Amino acid sequence: MTEQHVEDPVGTGPSPVSVVIGRRPEPVHHVAVYAFAGMAPFELGVVVEVFGLARPELGGLLAAPWYGLKVCADRPGTELDAVGGFALTARHGLDELAAADTVVVPGVPNAFGGVVSPGLVTALRTAHERGARIVSICSGAFALAAAGLLDGREATTHWRYADLLQQRHPNVRVNPDVLYVDDGDVLTSAGSAAGIDLCLHLVRRDHGAKVANSVARRFVVAPHRDGGQAQFIEAAVRPVEEDDDGVARSMQWAMGHLSSPLTISLLARAARMSDRSYLRHFTARNGTSPMRWVVTQRIAASLPLLESPEGTVEEIATAVGFESAATFRHHFGRVMRTSPTAYRRSFGHGVA
Repeated sequence: MTEQHVEDPVGTGPSPVSVVIGRRPEPVHHVAVYAFAGMAPFELGVVVEVFGLARPELGGLLAAPWYGLKVCADRPGTELDAVGGFALTARHGLDELAAADTVVVPGVPNAFGGVVSPGLVTALRTAHERGARIVSICSGAFALAAAGLLDGREATTHWRYADLLQQRHPNVRVNPDVLYVDDGDVLTSAGSAAGIDLCLHLVRRDHGAKVANSVARRFVVAPHRDGGQAQFIEAAVRPVEEDDDGVARSMQWAMGHLSSPLTISLLARAARMSDRSYLRHFTARNGTSPMRWVVTQRIAASLPLLESPEGTVEEIATAVGFESAATFRHHFGRVMRTSPTAYRRSFGHGVA
């Protein structure tokens, strides 16, 4: 029994085919990715890199053929301007996107504008009804939502679009904290680099961990990242007004005493209010409880310390006011969706 593998690495000819003489060949899994005018090329490039690149290094690791990739557009053959001053032409149309096994939408032209190509919406619905796997990266979630594919599901998008997606599509359970959501036949991911995480996850689902790890090595990225979007959002403390607002005054005082034990009574005293009145006013002003706000500020204060090679996790926990390292790890995981150690490994400067 002999095996022959035929590929067209530049994508001008037929899709890759694996032929085993004497045995019916495995069907190629076809991936279609949507291209549009005005797109940022990174997300499209991620999909092309993962699913369209020849993979001779995988050798005997593959039990099934690698993917066949088609770049599709509303009007095939039309030049599409991309961010950065260049253009590309997609050879395939939405009929071929609708016929693919996996469909990837790497974005929409203007998430804030709210207009999604009607042709794309129809193609997504057709593909989903056929049983295709539907995937979005970043603002691509708006196209899936417009097609009704996210109704009743958990989904994610870039954190800057999360509130808008929830407002525009209230039947979607938007989770702004995770890198991606796998809901079986519909998968969504956060912005840009999270598309790499989701594409590697798809490879892992289809071909196993060894193949996904090999693809990640060629990408020079981790096969799997810990945590969620929270760790990539700049920590911002709401400005404290310089007036006689008692709640604002207590927040200013608390920021200078994060390393000390803080209680509702101490904060209320700084605001010159009763405990009950303080709780009511603080929650109305900030949309959260005083102690939850304190925890968030302590986590924010710990980040530059974790990014430095100085100090152990236990020492940092004490420095920002947590009673123990275990308590620090618990709250850090809840807020940042990763551990202090994993955060330090990813963002630490000069930390092994």
